[in-house]
Amino acid sequence: MRVTDIMTKTVRSVAPETRVRDIARLLLRYRISAAPVVDAKKRVVGIVSESDLMRRPEAGAATRRSWWLDLLTAPNDAARDYAKTHGLRARDVMAKPVVSVGPTAALEDVVDAMERAGVKRVPVIKAGRLVGIVSRHDVLLAVAKAGGGRRKSSDGVIGELLRKRIRGSGWASEAFLNISVAKGVVQLSGIVPDEARRQALRVMAERVPGVRAVKDQLQVQRIHGYI
Repeated sequence: MRVTDIMTKTVRSVAPETRVRDIARLLLRYRISAAPVVDAKKRVVGIVSESDLMRRPEAGAATRRSWWLDLLTAPNDAARDYAKTHGLRARDVMAKPVVSVGPTAALEDVVDAMERAGVKRVPVIKAGRLVGIVSRHDVLLAVAKAGGGRRKSSDGVIGELLRKRIRGSGWASEAFLNISVAKGVVQLSGIVPDEARRQALRVMAERVPGVRAVKDQLQVQRIHGYI
């Protein structure tokens, strides 16, 4: 699955000069958690999220700093924090640089980017311009919609695909397993060295296209020489 398959194409963005109160109203009106900041050439220069607007003096939620923390904070860092929490326009409060992805990026790459950066959404950029945005919500929708139309596969194809996945897993061995498939029902028997691999094999079998059910008859037993 690619970014273009799940991204939100209608993106509510703001300009660097947009006032903070107008950004807050935009987020509330459209029930979104962030808005990319784009310049006159439609290039993303930052992003403003709900978290960027939490510590605001207007709401009486400005950060209270301890005197000892002030002693440890460099003057330029303190000035930067003040500008962010008291700034009146997007350019002052936005987070930058912005983590972004292209429309043809794989979904797993998007999730990796979100986790590395600790963000909940990433703008989608094509030829330097904003064309969409992907959020955790979009990823969850993709998960919820997956498997709606279960593919039909022959028992032989199911068995071969499962064995291929086992061989490529790096943590399981066919040598101690018996796999049979009848009418889409996979029966697993044999020996595995621990409960973790027993569970993983069941999950692997359940994810093979065409599988209707899995009968787990695996036995957990210490095996000398198991990978």
